[in-house]
Parts: sequence; structure tokens; C-alpha cells
Amino acid sequence: MTELTPDNRLTVVPANEASWDDLRTIFGTRGEPGACQCQYFKLSNEQWRATPVAERAEDLRKQTGCDHPQSEATTGLVGYLDREPVGWCAVEPRTAYPRLANARVPWSGRDEDKSDDSVWAVTCFVVRKGFRRRGVSYELACASVGYARDRGARALEAYPIVTEPGKEYIWGELYVGAHSVFAEAGFTEVSRPTARRAVMRIDF
Repeated sequence: MTELTPDNRLTVVPANEASWDDLRTIFGTRGEPGACQCQYFKLSNEQWRATPVAERAEDLRKQTGCDHPQSEATTGLVGYLDREPVGWCAVEPRTAYPRLANARVPWSGRDEDKSDDSVWAVTCFVVRKGFRRRGVSYELACASVGYARDRGARALEAYPIVTEPGKEYIWGELYVGAHSVFAEAGFTEVSRPTARRAVMRIDF
């Protein structure tokens, strides 16, 4: 397998510049990414239970605007390695994720305006099986910084898991990213709402 090196790094593009087929390849049809379709933070609990997977996928297609490079809006980034689609990162204004408004992690111990759409958030990563543990999430996290800044964000937040050395984690835990990934990408921890979750941030 090809390792990411300074001479062989991910090519990252806004999702609307990627094809829908490529994004479907990244998410797959099995496991939690295929079931979620990056809709968890977009829906209330009631909406989540009532929305079939096929409808979630269609919502993702519309949100990303895949296959429409002329579109001025999208909801994330797609990473390619040697033209192979390998990873996804969701990054948008924080207000685009209704579930965050009622979540403990983003707000505990902080006095923040929940309606401030100049603060953006990275909420989700998906890395294809066979390309994990090779720095894909790190490259996507780095790319999210410039992407949000160039689109007018005054700050970018993330809500990662604080991992323990030697402990195995599944995608269902690490879809929000690992603390170490964001630290290496230049984010600073601003709060630790729980022992396992942090709020990390870059102010532009």
C-alpha cells in the first residue's frame, strides 16, 4: 500500500468538484458510514429515526453538490490518493449542524453564540478501508483550515475523541476525529467537556 509522504500527499478538493460515484465509493454501503451518510448532525433524533438510508444518501448528494464544480456551495472535502477517492471531511458553518445546538460537548463551560455562522466546524471524517492509519484524516483536517478561512470563517472548531495510547478505536468512535490529528493540524484545545471529548479551535 502507498504511504503518504511529502512527495505523495493527498489531493483534496471541495466535494462539489468530486463525483458522486467517488463519494459513494468512500462511504460504501455497509457499516456506519454507509448508514449515516453524514446526516447525524443534520437531523434531530426524531428525524434520524424517520429518515431511511436511501433518503440520507440523497440528502448528502444534494448538500455536497457533487458533479457540479460550478456550484458556490458544498458541505465538505474529498481526498484522493493517486486519483483514488479515499477520504471525506465534513466542514461547514457551525450553524449548519442543528444537532450541535443541543449537544453538551460544543458548549459546556463556554459562553458562545450558537447562532454565529462565522464559526465553522469539522464534524466528521470517513476514510476508506485499506487507507486508514496512513495520515488521511490529518491531511483532510489541514485542508479544512484553509478551506474554511478562504470562505470567510473567523474560526474553525472540532470536537474530537481524546485517544489513549495502545487502545483500539472503531469508526463509530473516531468519526469525529482524534485529538492528536487536530493538534498536529494546528488546532488548540479550548475546553475538555468530558474525559474523552475535547473542543479544539483555530481563530483566524
